[in-house]
Amino acid sequence: MEEIRVRFAPSPTGYLHIGGARTALFNYFFAKRYGGKFILRIEDTDRERFKEDSVKQIISSLKWLGIEWDEGPEIGGRYGPYFQSERLELYRREAQRLVEEGKAYYCFCTEEETVMERKIQNSIKVPYRYSGKCSTLSKEEIEANIKMGKPYVIRIKLPRKGITEVSDLIRGTVSFDNSQLDDYIILKSNNMPTYNFACVVDDHWMKISHVIRAEEHLSNTPKQILMYKALGYEIPKFAHISMILAPDRSKLSKRHGATSVEEFKEQGYLKEAIVNYLTLLGWAPGGNEEIFSIENTVKKFSLDRVSKTAAIYDINKLSWINGNYLRSLDIDYITRETIPFFIEKGLISEDEIEYKYNYIKRVVSAVREKVKLLSEIADASEYFFKDIDEYDPKGVEKRFKKDNVVELLTKGKLALEKASDFSVEAVEKVYRDLIDELGIKGGDIIHPTRLALSGRTVGPGLFDIISILGKEECLRRMDKAIEFINNL
Repeated sequence: MEEIRVRFAPSPTGYLHIGGARTALFNYFFAKRYGGKFILRIEDTDRERFKEDSVKQIISSLKWLGIEWDEGPEIGGRYGPYFQSERLELYRREAQRLVEEGKAYYCFCTEEETVMERKIQNSIKVPYRYSGKCSTLSKEEIEANIKMGKPYVIRIKLPRKGITEVSDLIRGTVSFDNSQLDDYIILKSNNMPTYNFACVVDDHWMKISHVIRAEEHLSNTPKQILMYKALGYEIPKFAHISMILAPDRSKLSKRHGATSVEEFKEQGYLKEAIVNYLTLLGWAPGGNEEIFSIENTVKKFSLDRVSKTAAIYDINKLSWINGNYLRSLDIDYITRETIPFFIEKGLISEDEIEYKYNYIKRVVSAVREKVKLLSEIADASEYFFKDIDEYDPKGVEKRFKKDNVVELLTKGKLALEKASDFSVEAVEKVYRDLIDELGIKGGDIIHPTRLALSGRTVGPGLFDIISILGKEECLRRMDKAIEFINNL
């Protein structure tokens, strides 16, 4: 069996989009499932749209997601370099070979001439295709134009008749009419290659066996197959993954919320949840399982389980998955992931991390049960690090304005004051005994105590809050609440 070699080849024109991240994941899973190699290639020949920090960000996002490449930037490999901007001589050589073999030609048409051609074709309502008039230039005309210094591009000479078939591992056979294709540019006037040329050359010289990419590239595939044939290269196997659409089935964009891996990270999503969710967008593991690791996915991954239909982006599903991981992953790991959000919110400083770590971990352990994002842990933890400035207005109306609330809070405070053990179990027993002694419903004292200690009506279990805050702080806050109620 041939060696499986796949690649992820992003263009550094922006951050790593979730669609790109999913493509990278599917390639990574496929390579690992069949003992192959996963290659990262940076397609940076579009210098007009190139963004300097994009390469660094793409690499950082892939690493954060846990996607490791076998060949590519930072680690090299046998078939490098892995930046297209460093492979220009190869493209120029292969383009020149095509010209010499009569499979490509110099085109001296000016921009004004192509604009005019486009206008004429638009006027008769046909899709624009280059007329191919430069393909008939004689050798003497070409040499004269070059001698005069006329700028030129190189175009591939494509067949005008017949059908080009794409054997897609996900979609089956897809046919394209060659009459709908035109002699596209392969080398620009600045000697930079175009996408449909450079990626074919690179995939061949990097010995790529399978091209797994987004559905939007399916229309490029017949052009590339004809390019493989013209260059005399072996054609790899293709698989085109369905698009990710917004809930309204429109193209996913900024208006639908976060779309880049970096944005999700900044909002407090865990990499495990993002990988899990993206894996479900267009791939089915079988059964009803929805929470699974990279390791489990690799064991099951195959292209025949990839859906042909568009995947619908659902932020609620992603948040639900994230909440599952928040509750189930190791508490030390979740604590470390949450600390940057505590720092950003001003709850702790860098200097406090080490000596406050055990306290922070207790807070995270208590709070993570009812939130879905790391950022929400920080929001829900504020009263553990700062004094209460105000009480929830609805809670004040419902809990603090009852006739006997001051009496109940006072008795609760006195009971806690006598407690020698402030563990969760011990303070719960103190309160349960008090509830039995007073013959009241638990909520009658639990709800106002929660509001007194946290300023909020919802959050972790009350006895977790009491135990974490400690005796001195709890007594002080209860006194403060009692004074507040007396002044209502």
